[in-house]
Amino acid sequence: MIGAVVDKVLKEMGDAKNEGMKAADDYINADTGLLMCGQCHTKKQKKISFLGEERIVGCLCRCAAEKLEKEREEHRVKEELLNIQKMKSAGLQDRTFYNYTFDRCDASQENAVYAKRYVEHFPEMVQTGQGLLFWGNVGTGKTFLAGCIANALLEQKIPVLMTSFPKILNALGGLYSSERNEYLASLNRYTLLVIDDMGIERESQYTVETIYTVIDERYKSGKPFIITTNLQLDALKNPQDVEHARIYDRIMERCMPIFFGCKNYRSELGQGNRDAAKKILTGETDTEKA
Repeated sequence: MIGAVVDKVLKEMGDAKNEGMKAADDYINADTGLLMCGQCHTKKQKKISFLGEERIVGCLCRCAAEKLEKEREEHRVKEELLNIQKMKSAGLQDRTFYNYTFDRCDASQENAVYAKRYVEHFPEMVQTGQGLLFWGNVGTGKTFLAGCIANALLEQKIPVLMTSFPKILNALGGLYSSERNEYLASLNRYTLLVIDDMGIERESQYTVETIYTVIDERYKSGKPFIITTNLQLDALKNPQDVEHARIYDRIMERCMPIFFGCKNYRSELGQGNRDAAKKILTGETDTEKA
């Protein structure tokens, strides 16, 4: 009785599936009696043993399998891009950082080679906890190259946080002690921590203590970090007091200093934008088009 019911159900399912999967140019193989794909000429049915009897069931032909695999790959790529975008949203705390990529790098930026090599050898940098210290004058490309490193690693799905001490101090404002500790601990969940423009924050005992806590916790975690600063190397090597010495000593031990020279990229970019705006406002662009 049960066997007859099973036979009936399987037959109905098979008939319905075969009707649904049959295309206009499909055909039956005269030797096997199986449905064949009219496009790739591979089987759309196969024989299986079920409850001691041979059954014919549907299966994917080659072109259908290839189509399914292509759709799966497209879905995987979309998911991967979405995950990277989510990581960037969490890791890049300034929207302008999104545009800091190596393909936008100025050919004259001599320090770009160090930044690219840091990315290429990042697994080794993680093992040793080796970081970088980008120091030099305002507008010389320190933040840009740090952002290039951050974006390149995020594209590899490596967790990176690029922030600044003013943003950290602002986030800590108003938090209870337990929440404050949790926030500070969260900074070390990232494989790389990039802190931009150290030294621009307002000096106070609270600020210095917070900066020390962030640097010290990162130092003890053994994970790499990158610092950018307008401070001179002499000021970092010869701090004004013990409080700053505790901070700078840890940075100098773990971060390789790279000097950014006199060329002011920000000033050049600003001048280029001003020249372009001037042409538009004075009508020079209209004359050139004519």
